[in-house]
Amino acid sequence: MKIDKGIVREIFLDGSARIECPLELIPAPGQYLLAHAAASNDPLPVPLFSSLPAPNGFCSAPPIPHSWRPGDALILRGPIGHGFVVPISTRKVALVAFDGCADRLKSLIPHALKQNAELVVVSDGEVSDLPEVIEIQPKQALLEVLKWADYSAFDVKRENLHQLGDWFEKQGHVTAKIEAQVLVHAPMPCGALADCGVCAIPRSHAWKMICSDGPVFRLKEIL
Repeated sequence: MKIDKGIVREIFLDGSARIECPLELIPAPGQYLLAHAAASNDPLPVPLFSSLPAPNGFCSAPPIPHSWRPGDALILRGPIGHGFVVPISTRKVALVAFDGCADRLKSLIPHALKQNAELVVVSDGEVSDLPEVIEIQPKQALLEVLKWADYSAFDVKRENLHQLGDWFEKQGHVTAKIEAQVLVHAPMPCGALADCGVCAIPRSHAWKMICSDGPVFRLKEIL
C-alpha cells in the first residue's frame, strides 16, 4: 500500500472522473483507493474503484464528490482490499450488476478478453462504453446466464445482500454449482486502518469488514 498524489484530469457527466496517478496506484479490478482532494475541507476520504483504463491512470467508477473539479490535486492511498480473481481457465464470464450499476465491474473486461473469454453483462441499468463483442442481458435472464458462465462477478450494495441471498435461495442448488465472487459496495471511511465497523456485515460465525476482508468475497463465503 502506498500514499502518493494524483490529479483529476476530467470529470464526466455520469459522475465519474479520469484520474492521473502513479501506475502502481491503479487499483486492480475490485480493489480501491482512498482519495482526498488536497484543498478540500471534507473530513473523510472517498473510495475510488477503477472502471476503464486511461493514459497515465484510470477512469473511476461513479460517483465522485460533487466538489471535485478538473485540475484538483488528490492524496491517494492504496490499492486496498481483495479484488476479483478470474481463474486462468475461464472462458465464459458473467458480470452481474445486481443493483443496476456495472461500472465497478468494467475493469474486469480487459482481463477476461485477454484470456479469450466470452462476456455477458447482466444489468437493468444503462451500460455504456462496452466493446461490441460483449452481450448485455436484463436481470430476468440471470439464471440462464449463470448456467452458461464458468465464472461470475457480482456487484451489490450491502443493503441488498439479503435480496441476492433470497434470489439464490429460490434457485435451489444453483449456488453450489457456480464459481462466483461478489463486490460488496458500502461506505469505507477508514480504509482498513481502524476497524471502525462502518462497513461491517454480519456472517454466521463472525463479522466481516468490507474494507479489509473484501470488498470482493467468494459468493459462498457471504451468502
